[in-house]
Amino acid sequence: MIPRYSRPEMVAIWSPETKFRIWFEIEAHATTALAKLGIVPEEAAKTIWEKGNAATFDVARIDEIEGEVKHDVIAFLTHLSEIVGPQARFVHQGMTSSDVLDTTLSVQLARASDLLLAGLERLLAALKKRSLEHKNTITIGRSHAIHAEPTTFGLKLAQAYAEFARCRDRLVAARTEIATCAISGAVGSFANIDPFVEAYVAEKLGLSVEPVSTQIIPRDRHAMYFATLGVIASSVERLATEIRHLQRTEVLEVEEFFAKGQKGSSAMPHKRNPVLTENLTGLSRLVRGMVTPALENVALWHERDISHSSVERMIAPDATVTLDFALHRLSNVIENLLVYPENMRANLNLLGGLHNSQRVLLALTQGGLSREASYAAVQRNAMQVWQTKGERAGLFAELLKADPEVAAALKPEQIDMMFDDAYHLKHVDTIFKRVFG
Repeated sequence: MIPRYSRPEMVAIWSPETKFRIWFEIEAHATTALAKLGIVPEEAAKTIWEKGNAATFDVARIDEIEGEVKHDVIAFLTHLSEIVGPQARFVHQGMTSSDVLDTTLSVQLARASDLLLAGLERLLAALKKRSLEHKNTITIGRSHAIHAEPTTFGLKLAQAYAEFARCRDRLVAARTEIATCAISGAVGSFANIDPFVEAYVAEKLGLSVEPVSTQIIPRDRHAMYFATLGVIASSVERLATEIRHLQRTEVLEVEEFFAKGQKGSSAMPHKRNPVLTENLTGLSRLVRGMVTPALENVALWHERDISHSSVERMIAPDATVTLDFALHRLSNVIENLLVYPENMRANLNLLGGLHNSQRVLLALTQGGLSREASYAAVQRNAMQVWQTKGERAGLFAELLKADPEVAAALKPEQIDMMFDDAYHLKHVDTIFKRVFG
């Protein structure tokens, strides 16, 4: 993670200071639970809390110790003993390093999820507002990037809203799945620590108890979590790509906000480039790239190895920080998006009414022609319009009226009725009710 694509709130979750503070809280809560069981003196648990809470953990000192002992948790516990004094001998009773590391990762991912959910809520609010604003702003729909039939720009945004609402639901479920606590000892059998300690720490940290751990929390949970982030990133890219296409000079139906004093090119002063959505496309690729390593972390040797550790130390902060930044950048794009309804209408009319071809096709079948004959009649007239590139408005209707086979099935006024664009929007309200309630 680099500052350019990071928000301080998310970065703070992954700072060494935050990590060591969570480590301390896990150890202190566990010691308190052991005191409640009568295994360690209550006074020792109290001293550990008081001195640890008052302390600022020295990251440089912990790193120095780790340089000697080659073990991060032992380095932290050594530093904690320097702060607490003799009572520190009661810390980490019956626990193993993964009890601390995995539970901490659960806390961090849960906190990261809360920030990501806040980002999704901001994006959803922006999409809903702009969707309602452009509910009936007619535009051409495209399939294979070619003009198809009319839709509305509001419907485009409503689709994105529904997609990100599903993303939100998936992330809520992923947060629940990842937020588990494991304090079960060397192979997860609680041989040297009572299950009460795990339950106590879980409650204090807002986690659920891992039903069965093997020294570590099973990595299928993490795989599901990062896969969910990957899906959200794909949805970010889908919407960003749509905006990029609509901003092309030949289309120019929408445009990223271009601030006063902003420059688009070092060489060409006229340029107004979709740099934010292009950036979002790249960031989305990064987040998705972290899904496969998470999937490969599921298969570990026996009760545990550490092949997953280096992966998670990198992908956990990078994936959450990157996606958090992307969600807020996309929200900013939608909130400030410039929309050009007049260009949408002009593009809609580029091909002289060809977007009504299916409606004419269906009318001809109702008028007695076979579907094959109807298709051929509509297509041969449509191809003439296509060759003129829609240079004359109404040409498609004129050609249809002049076609003997079409004229035998449809009267001129019936053909004219086929070119009312409002026909295509008659169910917009129904879709909006489905999406927004």
